[in-house]
Amino acid sequence: MNGQTTPHVVQAILEWEWTWPLARFLLVLFYLISGLSKVVDFRSAVTEMREAGMPAPAAMSVLSVVVELTGSMFVLLGRWVWLGAGMLGVFTAIGAFTAHAFWKLSGKARLEATAVFLMHLGLIAAFVLCALVAERADVVASAFGTP
Repeated sequence: MNGQTTPHVVQAILEWEWTWPLARFLLVLFYLISGLSKVVDFRSAVTEMREAGMPAPAAMSVLSVVVELTGSMFVLLGRWVWLGAGMLGVFTAIGAFTAHAFWKLSGKARLEATAVFLMHLGLIAAFVLCALVAERADVVASAFGTP
């Protein structure tokens, strides 16, 4: 496309059958751990929501668990990836704007919050890319009559 040749080692990684599932797993690993830890220690999850100033902390904790685990499973299973990636992307955006509002801070705290906020934006972009790749894979598979 751009006149550049992909190095063979990179091409081999991209064509490896486990690259796509492994990339999806690593993308959602944090959300799986976070959701499961909230299930295991729900009281701490509620306290965390309360300390973050969220309304109805228990309900928000349940919603967080549902979004983190359901969204992760959609991405992992390769079904409705667009929905799972969208759920986790929106969840991440909400977290970025509520928990990492760097514009409200100053000094070192502002720098740290800015870095975390920008990392959240990168994760959101990764979820968009994940959904795009999944959609393209579905289009190619259906064109060749494979499930």
